[in-house]
Amino acid sequence: MTVDSQGTATADPQDAPGRAAGKSQTPPPSSGPKEVLQPPRGRRSLPSGLLPYLLVAPALLSMAALLLYPLIRNVILSFQQLNRKEFITRETVWTGFDNYTELLGDSHFWTVVVRSVVFTAVNVALIMAIGTGIGLLLNRLGKKMRLVLSLSLMFAWAMPIVASVTVFRWLFDEQFGVANWVMRTLGFSGYEQHNWFETGFSTLVIILLLLVWGSVPFVALNMYAGLTTVGTELYEAAKMDGASGWRTFWAVVFPNLKSFFMITTFLEIIWIFKAFAQVYAMNQGGPDRGSETLPVYAYIEGVGQFHYGVAAAISILTIVMLIAVMSFYFRLILKQEEEL
Repeated sequence: MTVDSQGTATADPQDAPGRAAGKSQTPPPSSGPKEVLQPPRGRRSLPSGLLPYLLVAPALLSMAALLLYPLIRNVILSFQQLNRKEFITRETVWTGFDNYTELLGDSHFWTVVVRSVVFTAVNVALIMAIGTGIGLLLNRLGKKMRLVLSLSLMFAWAMPIVASVTVFRWLFDEQFGVANWVMRTLGFSGYEQHNWFETGFSTLVIILLLLVWGSVPFVALNMYAGLTTVGTELYEAAKMDGASGWRTFWAVVFPNLKSFFMITTFLEIIWIFKAFAQVYAMNQGGPDRGSETLPVYAYIEGVGQFHYGVAAAISILTIVMLIAVMSFYFRLILKQEEEL
């Protein structure tokens, strides 16, 4: 637009497109409050903080029905005297802490406790060592051999407990066992009809072999899965620095998989400490109750001797021991998370 000498404004030709474009532009939005979209009538949305609890509620209710209620009943039963007489007459006899006092003053109970702790420690140490070694081997093998070894581990892991116990009892059979045949073949005498279940110690050794054989696949496969998350550049850097295999494990593998070792060891302690079917099915805690662990001890006292109150107290003390171990490992895991 131009202004002439008399002060009148005239539009230039080049201003026309601008005016035309200005007419086609939409007016700017109003500066007033924005309109809030309302949900359709008949449907009410749940509060944002309530939905996660509703999704978790079925699992919590199931756990309460299957775990919490039996635990509460077991605690109540541990304060009662429930032997054969009370079981038949349906009489409730409260004894307070007498069951716990009797157990804590019983030398056989402490023998079983020490046996269970040592048995668990040896089992977990062997399982973690062998499982870690096989996991490292899986990471080094080619695809075909890795597949064969992985399938073999899966078959061993998936084998039912009773079937595996039957196989191990046949391997150590007194007359037709493979173990006696191998010992005779190697030139050892006295193994014509050697009874491997003659003592509680030898029975526990066989159970140890069974538990290690059945638990190593879990550690090995998880170890291999963890190793796939470690970058190859770390191995290359360690190799360039001239680090040995052992040094590479402690400097590269262990720091990156520290959480794996912590959680897996924690799970193995729980599984081995509460192992019942393998121990009982192998020799029913014998001979002379020499291979009893705490779960088998509780079962024999309850079902075998009809001392249900004492058996409930044994199970509660076992849970307390596991909670003590769990609290220790939880502190280590939380400390590790804080460091990260």
